[in-house]
Amino acid sequence: MADRSDLVIRPATMADLPAVLALYAQPDFDDGDVMTPAEAVGFLDRFAAYPDYTLFVAEAGGAIVGSFALLVMDNIGHRGAPSAIVEDVVVAPDAQGRGVGAAMMRFALGASRHKGCYKMMLSSNARRERAHAFYEGLGFERHGYSFRVDLGNDDAVSYVAASKAAAVGEERVR
Repeated sequence: MADRSDLVIRPATMADLPAVLALYAQPDFDDGDVMTPAEAVGFLDRFAAYPDYTLFVAEAGGAIVGSFALLVMDNIGHRGAPSAIVEDVVVAPDAQGRGVGAAMMRFALGASRHKGCYKMMLSSNARRERAHAFYEGLGFERHGYSFRVDLGNDDAVSYVAASKAAAVGEERVR
């Protein structure tokens, strides 16, 4: 990896998608089960439909070495103060331990503060103890509990198929 001084964090472009998908294919992330670049293009387009949802990349020496998504959402609670959610944080194996993840999280925190968010949150798999130590080292605190319901691959596949069909104007038949 190039010197960290040349690290640039910026919104992802369509041209970045193959590199981002390669990061997601890592065994500790999606273990090779990723979209094709053509499928990912439609999803990056959908990000633009959200008021404030951005896929970011960390680039060093012309290579994509990390990525994360940042969603800033408005709230009626908390007197209307927005909150931020970070998702899909990933760093290239050869760039881990070199400050890329920390730089991405500092960027996300700065962007969230700039947008007036009262908090920024993320979740991490309970088994990823190194990641927990990393986030705590950046000032994140374990707070509350995270709950989830797996909706099953069939639902997700149907949703993705419906999204693709809608994107090209095809009628979906069940």
